[in-house]
Parts: sequence; C-alpha cells; structure tokens
Amino acid sequence: MPREAMLAQTLVQLADTLVADFDVVELLTLLADRCVEVLDVGAAGLMLVAPEGDLRVMASSSDAMHVLELFEIQAQEGPCLDAFRSGQPVVNQNLASTNGRWPQFAPEALAAGFRSVHALPMRLRGTVIGALNLFHIEAGEMRAADVEAAQAFADVATIAILQHRASTEAQVLNDQLNHALNSRIVIEQAKGMVAERADLSMEDAFAALRNHARRNNLRLADVANDVIGGRLSAATLLAPPSPRS
Repeated sequence: MPREAMLAQTLVQLADTLVADFDVVELLTLLADRCVEVLDVGAAGLMLVAPEGDLRVMASSSDAMHVLELFEIQAQEGPCLDAFRSGQPVVNQNLASTNGRWPQFAPEALAAGFRSVHALPMRLRGTVIGALNLFHIEAGEMRAADVEAAQAFADVATIAILQHRASTEAQVLNDQLNHALNSRIVIEQAKGMVAERADLSMEDAFAALRNHARRNNLRLADVANDVIGGRLSAATLLAPPSPRS
C-alpha cells in the first residue's frame, strides 16, 4: 500500500476509535503500532500525564520499548520527558552522541538496540498532556514528512483524549445536577406530606426535616425518602430530642 494511503487509513482508524465506549489505551496502542508500520521506526510509545502531574507509560509497540519508557520515567530524563516539559519536538537525536544530555537514558537505549530517537509533544494550544516516543534501530535523521505525520497522529490522539475528558466531565456535571434536582423534588414532596399530616406551614415542615437530619447525621434527601416511603412519620420528626445521658 502506498505511504499516503497508509497515512490516510491510519487517520481513519484513529477516528473510528472515537465511539461511545472510547478507550484511551486502545487508541494509544493503535497509534503506537501504526507509527511503526507507517513511519518506518523501530519502536514507538506514548506517555500521558497523570492527574498528579507525573508521566505514565500508556502504550508501547514492544516489550523492549515498554521497559525503556519505564526506565525513562524512573531516571527522570529522556526525549519524552523533554518534549513534554518543553512542549516542543525533540528530533534526530543520535543516542551515541548526546553530549551528556541523557547520561542515564542514552546508554540504556543503546543497550536496548536503538540508535536514534525522536519525541513529539501531545499538545493542543497551551495544554500538553503527554508525548510520543519514536526510536530507530539505525542512526540517522527522520524525514521531515515523517516528523509532520507523527505530529499529526499525536495531535489527533490529543484532541480525542481532551474531547473525551470534556465529555466525561460534562456528563459527571449533568449527573450531579440531575441528582440535585431529583433530591430537591423528593424534599419538596416530603415537606408537603409532613405539612399536611402535622398541620404545619411549609417552612416549619422543612425545619422539622432538616432538624431530624442534623440530629441523626443523615442526608436531608434520605430523610425525605424515608418520609415518602412511610418509614418515618411526622410524629417522629416532631418528637422532642431525647435528653443526653
């Protein structure tokens, strides 16, 4: 298959993962594998920033790559970390002549059989969420067209992940709002029942519900549910609190 067709196919496959049951690991694993196939690199891997702020290995095209990325995080040095911290690409780095840039990482990468490395940030505007690592088993520069294609892959994955996060956060917010609205409806219903049965004003009925919840360290919505379900009577709500022993 021509290279251009493989690039287009990869972008389509990445887009196909953006479904209701979107899985970040599946997306990044596909991306790592396609980088090896399309960009003619020896290995690829991706790291994402965790909520705590540190990078985590999310996908690797091989076990050797996975181990090397774990070492990179442990040593706190290497191309992926540099790309993430700076938000800028790190390309065409000959591991045999890094001039002390990565004193721990470079020998480890060479021992794993790699000779050159490239890392591209996963970023959208000012937000950097991780980085894409690309390794060659031979020394040499990566073609400019391949660097651009790799960055395009990383950008697509970044947009997908950020969009998924925004959607998830919006869903959580909607769930919280719906829960609050439902709780309010239940409380209003219980308030009306207590007011009717105990011949109270709505304000006094609400105060009775609230005071019972506070005295017994209960959620107001749970007290209201007990009233509606017949598990808590108006008389019990209005009974004076038992004296402390």
